[in-house]
Amino acid sequence: MQSTHKSAQLREFHLALLQIVGMMNGAERDEILIREAGIRLDRALFPLLVTVGKFGPIGVVDIADRVGRDYTTVSRQMGRLDELGLVERRPGATDRRVREAHITPAGEAMNRAIDAARERLLNEGFAAWSEGEFDDLVRLMVKLAGTMRTIGARREGAQRAANRSL
Repeated sequence: MQSTHKSAQLREFHLALLQIVGMMNGAERDEILIREAGIRLDRALFPLLVTVGKFGPIGVVDIADRVGRDYTTVSRQMGRLDELGLVERRPGATDRRVREAHITPAGEAMNRAIDAARERLLNEGFAAWSEGEFDDLVRLMVKLAGTMRTIGARREGAQRAANRSL
């Protein structure tokens, strides 16, 4: 691939990612999903519940990293999810000093309603796509996620090595 062409494609790719991330992190999208799922949940708690449901048991620092919020704010919000009976915080399996959030049956039920609403909305959005186009998108998105994890792991390893040499 020519360098000039690749540079232009990478700029276009980056712009598309920014648009997707902006939409995915947007308050309006959360409100639409909450409404479509027929649940009652504060919009600020929505991404935390989904994150615990998808990646739990998980610690507050990891949740904060995934949702792009300060861990002290997330810790306070996780307390609210705990009060609502949607998550339960327990000592970590590997480090008892770390409290991990576990999804409760009520939280699982809410996440199932959210997943069903997301599927309905996405089915509408992808209705004009062919099965092959959608299959290609999913395959390439999974590949992209793996590539991004690899890049992140390499950077983190290099940073740890640099910190050790100081």
